Amino acid sequence: MSLPRRTFLRGSGIAISLPMLDAMIPALDRSAKGYETPAGLPRRMIAIQTNMGILSQHFFPTVSGKDFELTPYLEVLKDFKSKMTVFSGVSHPDVDGAHEAERSFLSAAPHPGGAGFRNSISLDQLASEQLGPVTRFPSLVLDVNAESTQGMSFSRSGVKVPSEKSPAKLYASMFLQGKPSEIEARIADLQRGRSSLDFVSDDAKRLARTVGASDRARLDQYFSALRDYENQLQLGQEWERKPKPTPSAPAPTDVTENKRLMDKIRLMLQIARLAFESDSTRVVSLFINTFSIVPDLPGVKDETHSITHHGGRKEALDQLFIIESAQFKVLAEFLAELQRAKEGDDSLLDRTSVLYGAPMGNAASHDNKNLPVLLLGGGFKHPGHLTFDSKKNYPLPNLYLSMLQRMGIPLDKFATSTGTMQGLEFAL
Repeated sequence: MSLPRRTFLRGSGIAISLPMLDAMIPALDRSAKGYETPAGLPRRMIAIQTNMGILSQHFFPTVSGKDFELTPYLEVLKDFKSKMTVFSGVSHPDVDGAHEAERSFLSAAPHPGGAGFRNSISLDQLASEQLGPVTRFPSLVLDVNAESTQGMSFSRSGVKVPSEKSPAKLYASMFLQGKPSEIEARIADLQRGRSSLDFVSDDAKRLARTVGASDRARLDQYFSALRDYENQLQLGQEWERKPKPTPSAPAPTDVTENKRLMDKIRLMLQIARLAFESDSTRVVSLFINTFSIVPDLPGVKDETHSITHHGGRKEALDQLFIIESAQFKVLAEFLAELQRAKEGDDSLLDRTSVLYGAPMGNAASHDNKNLPVLLLGGGFKHPGHLTFDSKKNYPLPNLYLSMLQRMGIPLDKFATSTGTMQGLEFAL
């Protein structure tokens, strides 16, 4: 059986679009496919992935500890050296697949490029699940230039969480109050308590009988994730009547041109900062796709993916340096905004764990070991440069477990973690 790529299940006025299934792919194309008390000030996290790697020679220091030298990329972040930890020799155990590893960057699910791969819950979604409906938005899943199949935020069912590309829409959702009639209509929809799946159940059952076993499993995951999402909406209906906060910045205007990569990243990080400042959410993920993009930067003329396979060519390396340096400059702007914003006696940066990294240690060879990873802020005693074995890497999920515990989430295991991150302690 062959299905159109855009297939919907319908019933009683409800239409649900489906994920990409094997049955939608023509046969000839298939080969290409510190614990905080509840009363304390909240802690937050943002996880940022830039998916095409980072040139290691400009990132990793050679000296361990607090006295590490500022490499060219880290020099951009010099104002935050005391609040920064650089990790060397870390990776996700059994996560391979070159570019496919981007899907496992926050979940550490093994072998993302393998047949029958099923993802597991990502760091951000586990944090939002454990925190519950304490904010208007349990999490914000953001992306810049991502394709529909790309992302790093996955539900407990292993299904990709839909991302938002429009800062303007996010701003409106956080700060623009609807008319009373619109609010009551929304509440009425939530109170009906019927899943949209209930309206299409017969259609769904018929479809399940006509597709293969792998598609049936994928549909089960997808429908399970949809029910999870709808349950979250039910829990969050109390937020509908609560007045929305007053923003500290005017509404943004969306940037639509992919080549304006830095402007798009900057806008998304501004939205993340506003979300944290207003306590609209405490968990954010940002996926940055630079594949096949020619950023509008002086000195850059080639698309990013081709120049990651540079073969040592100076021209390609120079262009990558320009692109990656620009991303670190935008990150530094975001950190400065968090540092300026105050929450109690702390800065917002002190209350927010900022994770920044890439799913490949060497994009030229598609190597998924020795990942370039930074942690900034978050209320940790930052030890500077933490170094581990470059051949037998230390598990990166240990860092994720430390981040979860710093959020006040009392877990003792995340994915393939073996404990919390060695050498990283909570600040008092």
